[in-house]
Amino acid sequence: MEHAIRDYPFATLITARAPEPQISHLPLLFHPTPGPNGVLIGHMARANPHWRQFGDGPTLAVFQAPHAYVSPSWYAEPAKAVPTWNYAVVHVHGRVELVEEHVAALAILNEMVERFESGRTAPWHLQLEGAQLDAMVGAIVAFRMVIDRVDTKLKLSQNRSAVDRLRVVEALREEHSAEAKATADWMQRYAGEA
Repeated sequence: MEHAIRDYPFATLITARAPEPQISHLPLLFHPTPGPNGVLIGHMARANPHWRQFGDGPTLAVFQAPHAYVSPSWYAEPAKAVPTWNYAVVHVHGRVELVEEHVAALAILNEMVERFESGRTAPWHLQLEGAQLDAMVGAIVAFRMVIDRVDTKLKLSQNRSAVDRLRVVEALREEHSAEAKATADWMQRYAGEA
């Protein structure tokens, strides 16, 4: 679960609400503590009405790791198979707590920016001054999602023979798609967990 969230942090966040759910798309980071299952941290624009609904029901964060089409022609006996899709997803269920205290919200903002800017030669966040950061914190709503349950779903050809799995990995590596190649990597790395 942690590797999917770490490697693919852009999530779909869904909060149950009548007559229809609130849905936002945003990066989230996993913290193994506090709590028995850990927490996700993130923020959204204050103008996004989603945050006002966090108290109305449970929230689900869906992380989509690599996925790719699998052709039956890749199997040893293609006539006995059907097309399918290999994928890895993580569904994180929990309840969201707003982080309203300025210093704590700034810490979440800083952690998020550090995660995505740290590898750059001239990180953007190091160019900001205190007043600019304070204005940014005023324009966002920081939050923690306390994790109640995690459902990991891996479909990585684990129902196929070792020969077919190897053939799928090789075929995915020949595709002209980074997603297909990443799916092949996941098949080799995590198929035992599926």
